[in-house]
Formats: sequence, structure tokens, C-alpha cells
Amino acid sequence: MFKQKIRRLICKSEVIDIDNSSKIIIFSDIHRGHGDRSDDFFHNQDTYINAMKQYNKEKFTYIELGDGDELWENANFWIIKERYRTIFELFDHFHKDGRFHFIWGNHNRRWKNQKRVEKELTSIIDEKTGNEVKILKGIRSKETMILRFNSDDSKKLLLIHGHQGEILNDSLWWFGRFFVRIFWGFSQLWFGIADPTSPAKNYKIRRKIDKRFMKVANDNKMAVVIGHTHFPIFPDPGEVPYFNDGSCVHPRCITGLEIIEGKISLIKWSYDQKDEGYLSLNKKVLAGPEKIDNIFDFFKQN
Repeated sequence: MFKQKIRRLICKSEVIDIDNSSKIIIFSDIHRGHGDRSDDFFHNQDTYINAMKQYNKEKFTYIELGDGDELWENANFWIIKERYRTIFELFDHFHKDGRFHFIWGNHNRRWKNQKRVEKELTSIIDEKTGNEVKILKGIRSKETMILRFNSDDSKKLLLIHGHQGEILNDSLWWFGRFFVRIFWGFSQLWFGIADPTSPAKNYKIRRKIDKRFMKVANDNKMAVVIGHTHFPIFPDPGEVPYFNDGSCVHPRCITGLEIIEGKISLIKWSYDQKDEGYLSLNKKVLAGPEKIDNIFDFFKQN
């Protein structure tokens, strides 16, 4: 069942050609909420916004790899959009330049419905005039996409959120959402108890997901990039090309994957305190850079 679903998704995926001149940043699991105590992203908003401003300035293409909005705990997207207005205005800058791709995950599955995307995502209220302003004109959501390096069909990277194949997060997503929204949203808000349906703090679930998508990579002879588990992964040379960009709700940082000059890296953005006493936004490479050409050597050897 899962295998057939992945094959269908691969067949219908949009293919984007990239090369050594491409500059791409991939973030996932931002979980933008209402800005209250249950909003896991709230403490990282400045890090994320300022990193995104830098990427926009440098003309990177932004790929959001699912769970950008926390729509399991929060039914009212309008509050999210108003709370993080600056982020959606930034998205519009990327989008107008053709540098924005939007993949939905289990926590923002609402955007699978293109009509809801067009109705809810494409406007904000101008703070000065109070009038509705159109943004993200013509934006389309996706479940997957494929990056093809140098127009070579043997060098493809499948981008997918990673919840596919799970019972509560995929096939019974409606029950998972109900459970989180009614019970655990309240528990997190008042008692700080985390969502038990998330793989982020469950090692066994996380390892099961990792193994599932490593097999997807091996069976389809392509690199696979997911989010979902919040646990960053960057393979060593000679390992199956399976990557995870981490999340933007880590306690003190955000992590993502960069592709630049034909190389891929796992990066971290955080605010660090300098000896002089002020905070400075810094980017650190956690793994890589690795030539995209080289990550496919695994398939030649196996």
C-alpha cells in the first residue's frame, strides 16, 4: 500500500531542474501557531525571519517541506496569518520572483485542498489602511516534488514531508487532528505536555520512519529528503542518500538543508551571545557540504 502510494506520488511529482548555479534553502516543521504558550515556533520566530530575509537578499529559492502552519492545534488560520504577517509577506517576495515552493504535511494537510489555499492563503489585511491585500497569487500546494540535478534522470532528489504511511498522521489523520486539537492542545497550553502523535520525541517511531524512507530511496534509486521527525539527518559518504532537514522548533535554533554551487549541506541558524554582551545571528554548517554528484555513488556500488 505504502509502496504503491509513493510510486504514484513520484510519477505525478513536479520535476524542477537545478544545477551548479542554483541556490536553495529547505526548511520544514515550522509549526506557526497563535503565538500563545502552545506555539512551539514562537521562541524561534526572530531567528527564522532574519535567516529568511538573508536568503531572500541572496536570491535563494525557498522550499517549505511541510508542517509550516500548525493547523491541528489551531483551527483558525487567520490568527496565524496575522501573528506571523512578516513571514507571509516574505513568502510573497520569494513567490513573485518564482523562488517559492510549498509542500504540505500532516499538520497543514488543509492545504491539500487547492480551493482552500486560494481562499485562505492569498490575502492579508494591510495594517495602515485596513484593506485586503493580495499575496501569493497563483500559489499551488504540493505533496511532493523532485529536484533533478543537471537534467540527469539518474540524479533526482525526492522531497516529501515524511508522514506518509503512518496510521494517525496519514490514513487516520482526521482522528489524529481531533485528538491533538481537543485534548493535547489544551494539555500543552496549560501543562506543557507534548503531542504524543509526534515522532519527534519517540525514537522507535522515528527509526521506523527513517527505515521506511531509506527503502524508498533504495528502491527508486533517488535521494530522499524529508522532515516530520524534527531530527536532522545527513548521510556519510557511501550511505544511502537519505536526508532530514530537522525543524524550526528546536529549543535554541532552526535547522535546514542548503543547496548551493552543486553541493548540499545541513545548516543551523541561532542567536549567540558575543563577549561584548550582544546577540548575533550566526549560521553554522553541521554536515557537508557534499557534492550532489557524489551522493548518488551509493547506487553505483549497491
